[in-house]
Amino acid sequence: MRETVFMSRAELVCELVATPQSTAVSDASAAYVAACDTPASPPCDALVSRKLSIAREILLRDLTARMKSSPILGSPAAVRDWLKLHCAHAEHEVFILLHLDVRNHLIEAEEIFRGTLTQTSVYPREVVKSALAHNAAAVILAHNHPSGNPEPSQADCLLTRQLASALSLVDVRVVDHFVVAGDGILSFAERGLL
Repeated sequence: MRETVFMSRAELVCELVATPQSTAVSDASAAYVAACDTPASPPCDALVSRKLSIAREILLRDLTARMKSSPILGSPAAVRDWLKLHCAHAEHEVFILLHLDVRNHLIEAEEIFRGTLTQTSVYPREVVKSALAHNAAAVILAHNHPSGNPEPSQADCLLTRQLASALSLVDVRVVDHFVVAGDGILSFAERGLL
């Protein structure tokens, strides 16, 4: 639910902890509750889904703040957790750039390409433009595999080499490339593929 992106952290927390009868519940949650407010209705799946979406947004914001305040390489678990929350269960492939400053702090996380169930087109020129626009000293590449298999394909390996080569021409390092698939996540750097 993308509307949570526009809510403040305080609003998100209030909505997360609000009971269905509370006046603090947003109009969207109130509508979900009203639809499920019959004596014979099972627990409202829509309300639970809304609460989970809010909790996910709060976690993403907290992890983003953590990655901005300390070097990413010092907290790889935060990066993995953020990536899992962001794209592990997406039904289509997405390609993400984590732009890093010279101290390896996160500048910005950007979903730069979106594809289909089995592939996404990634253009090196656009990746380089994005890195330069964010004044990144380094980047972490990431994409998901909706199939649930985190093993990189030959195309993934070739793309990683092409992007690392293109980015090196403008003095931007590729720190790692993660493949996210459900609860599994593979690091190119840990595998020696980078």
